Amino acid sequence: MPGLTSASGVLGFLFDTEPELKIFALQTLNEDIDTLWTEVAGSVGQIEALYEDESFPERRLASLVLAKVYYHLQEYDESMIFALGAGDLFKLDAEGEFEETIISKCIDTYISVSASRHAGPPNTSHDSALPTLATSFTNGANDVSAAAALTSPTTPFSQSALPSKSLLSRENTLSEQPTLKGKSKSGATLLPDRSTQDALQKVIERLFESCLRLGRYRQVLGIAIEAKNLEVLRNVIKRASEDEKKSSTPGPTVELMEYVLDICMGVVQERRFRKEILRLILDLLSDIPDPDYFSIAKCVVYLNQDEEASSMLKKLVANNDQNSTTIAYQIAFDLYDNGTQEFLSKVIRDLPKKAGDEPQVDNENPTESDQLLGELNDRLGATTNAVDVSDAHLKIFDRIRNILDGSETIRLNLEFLYRNNHTDLSILNKVRDSLEGRNSIFHTAVTFCNAFMNQGTTNDKFFRDNLEWLGKAVNWSKFSATAALGVIHRGNLTQCRKLLEPYLPRANSIGGSTFSQGGALYAYGLIYANHGAEALDYLKGQFSDAQEEVIQHGGALGLGIAGMATGNEEIYENLKNVLYTDSALNGEAVGLAMGLIMLGTGNIKALEDMITYAHDTQHEKIVRGLALGMALIMYGRQEGADELIEGLLNDADPTLRYGGIMTVALAYCGTGSNKAVRKLLHVAVSDVNDDVRRIAVMSLGFILFRKPGSVPRMVELLSESYNPHVRYGAAMALGISCAGTGLDEAIDLLEPMIKDPTDFVRQGALIALAMIMVQQNEVMNPKVASIRKTLKKIVGDRHEDAMTKFGCALALGIIDAGGRNCTIGLQTQTGNLNMAGIVGMAVFTQYWYWFPFTHFLSLSFTPTSMIGLDQDLEIPSFKFHSATRPSLFDYPPEQEVKTDEAPTLIATAVLSTTAQAKRRAQKKERAQRRESMDIDSTPTEPIKTSAQVTDDQMDIDETEKAGEKKDETEGGKEVSAAEVAKKKLEKEKVGYEIENMSRVLPAQLKFISFPAGRYTPVKKVSRRLGCETSC
Repeated sequence: MPGLTSASGVLGFLFDTEPELKIFALQTLNEDIDTLWTEVAGSVGQIEALYEDESFPERRLASLVLAKVYYHLQEYDESMIFALGAGDLFKLDAEGEFEETIISKCIDTYISVSASRHAGPPNTSHDSALPTLATSFTNGANDVSAAAALTSPTTPFSQSALPSKSLLSRENTLSEQPTLKGKSKSGATLLPDRSTQDALQKVIERLFESCLRLGRYRQVLGIAIEAKNLEVLRNVIKRASEDEKKSSTPGPTVELMEYVLDICMGVVQERRFRKEILRLILDLLSDIPDPDYFSIAKCVVYLNQDEEASSMLKKLVANNDQNSTTIAYQIAFDLYDNGTQEFLSKVIRDLPKKAGDEPQVDNENPTESDQLLGELNDRLGATTNAVDVSDAHLKIFDRIRNILDGSETIRLNLEFLYRNNHTDLSILNKVRDSLEGRNSIFHTAVTFCNAFMNQGTTNDKFFRDNLEWLGKAVNWSKFSATAALGVIHRGNLTQCRKLLEPYLPRANSIGGSTFSQGGALYAYGLIYANHGAEALDYLKGQFSDAQEEVIQHGGALGLGIAGMATGNEEIYENLKNVLYTDSALNGEAVGLAMGLIMLGTGNIKALEDMITYAHDTQHEKIVRGLALGMALIMYGRQEGADELIEGLLNDADPTLRYGGIMTVALAYCGTGSNKAVRKLLHVAVSDVNDDVRRIAVMSLGFILFRKPGSVPRMVELLSESYNPHVRYGAAMALGISCAGTGLDEAIDLLEPMIKDPTDFVRQGALIALAMIMVQQNEVMNPKVASIRKTLKKIVGDRHEDAMTKFGCALALGIIDAGGRNCTIGLQTQTGNLNMAGIVGMAVFTQYWYWFPFTHFLSLSFTPTSMIGLDQDLEIPSFKFHSATRPSLFDYPPEQEVKTDEAPTLIATAVLSTTAQAKRRAQKKERAQRRESMDIDSTPTEPIKTSAQVTDDQMDIDETEKAGEKKDETEGGKEVSAAEVAKKKLEKEKVGYEIENMSRVLPAQLKFISFPAGRYTPVKKVSRRLGCETSC
């Protein structure tokens, strides 16, 4: 039957009194609505009247017609509501634009309504104490004139014309109840009545059932997570498990768990909701007979459940089989990579140990804390040590304890970096020769370059070979040079005291440089970085005994690095007492150290102390140290840091506003939070202080380092800003977020900045380029050669500014970090945040104010190694296969050393008349020789004299040289080099064997496979970074 061309006749039936005619009209219009909707739109009121008429038998049909008319009118909200009213007449499985659009709208509305319903109250565990912080910000907060003066630089989103609510407290924006028809503030449709909500629920359930029937579990999981509906999440995973049992084939349950875990850690931005999902995953995993222990380990670290971690390790050891033991070892490695010192110490304390292994307590003078600690250990150990544990199991627990306290990982990394050290000393010597050692900034630059190049390798040959140059260091240059030993010998725990003995403070020593002594304490902390259990007592004693401010400065930095995230109250009190002496020289380091000790704890009392003193002191350096310390305390706290952030950003002091931006960066690091990004961009273009704007742009790198591809596009316009501080911040943001990726888009933005008219912008561009190009070779990225050449050229350019040359020296050290075996890693192999790496990078950016902070970057250097261990934690000899060409991930070639650096002599010019005279003289001399010789017979072949041969050879050489010059002028030399490299690459055989404990780059991991043989890995190789793998 041909379709209708006009609806005028059919529309007349809608006004008839007979219900059958009205139904016929609706059926006819429904079939041809796509062509007749323009005419039907005029009769929408009559059709709505039919829908609202309770006695009309085909109300659902009228609702469906209305839905299609409103769809064509692009009123999608109304269309969705009427489609829901159509009930079963709305076909979900029909293929058409109308159905797809309405289903999409239904899903969006369901997510919005469900998310608002399931959004729980804000976490009050910290909020109850946080309001006390407001008393520390009252100076000017209620003053009208002060508030007016602060409007431009500090107006937050909560008081601006942008969003109507605080950008960093999204949880409170979902309080609207979906009871009224219209739109919420978020733009989502609010449903008119309960029946429509029930209809929406039924549609969603039909969609879910359809997806589950087809095995599309991930789609349902994604919607459930967005809707914050944990019940649906639980049901889907259980349904997948049941389907797996029915089919008696390996199902997707484990993969679904991994998928939810990845989404939770990488996509979910709210900390409270992420914890709820992790608890759910942990419950589900615990119910599985043979669960994925590595996923459980990831959950317990984030949830800080040390008891769960220790019980899991004990359970695996109790299984009494080799596979479970090796899994326990691997989990211990994962826990060490991701856990804080405080968390790990609790896990270690809960593991069984021999009765005689408890630490000895000084019984002669026991303190109250010793007694309390002993009672606590008795209570905790009563359940573990009283149980009869076999000697074999105790030996396994001792090994696990060594892994958890970091000893094993540090030993393996140290051995790897020592074995595979490829430091190019010729580059280091060129930097030394190019930069005048008597200039303090240049001497310090060479020190940093050497420290980064040899980080963790224990190779201090450059210092030993250049003692005269090293002797030129004075004051703070000597401090940095001594501290560089800590970077070079990082992890060399057994030799630490012996190495630093000549420089460490001694009670009875007379003389000696206080700068060397302070630097030695700083180096001591760097060697024990994030592993300070054995070093804290010594450093604490030295810091307490020190009277010189420089020694206190170094001691504070060493204490902070070694005691990172321990939450040690005693150390914190010692630091606070020194802070209250109001010394600008050591106050900055003490403020930073207080933050490092309380890293990530969110300690309210510490924050109150620091905020109060920051307002009381007149020293800018102390305020800056405290501002950075407060940011460190809020590391990873996300929404829990909102109160502090708003308070700091509303402060009149630009240094505290600077600290507020650092708090945003560290509290939301790696989350990719849109709220935090918007906050930073707003401050970057609105604050009146250049330092605050610079750090706001730079902090984008900390928020987005898990999504490096999005950063170049975001900072593209900022990199061309009129303000050089903003341009510098854009360069560093690219370096931080794209570190080790070799991202072409980032390099394209940074290359023009090398020629920026401002010296510190060029400095930032060079450092950022080195961060991005670390461990890249010419095959991976063809621009490496030109960038390395540029770095060597700038460092040797006498006309270049000192700041640029300083940045260039740092860049040369970073690009070859750790003997070319380290990359910059801000996340661990399991995808969690690398706490030490992020903190190191954050403090490194403060080199702008204080050069010794540069050494903190070494905390971000992560060895790119793959190390296999057997069940005895020994390093077996075996090989694994890399399905690539060897040159693709090979070390960059070492620099060619020129034997003669002196300027070449220019050939003496010879006039043509002189040359002709010489040739005539030579011809005459040859003729005379022939006449004087008695020749009996003429030779059959002409004899070439040496002169003739020489002349011919010279002619040939000159011709070849001329040809070479011609090729060079035409650019043929570069083309031929590229062609040679390409041909060499084509000739290489694909696939080669790699020895155990070798360098494996993150990009290479996907090509690595383990051949069938004696050893097999207990865990799939991560694609992020190399790892220790028990075999």
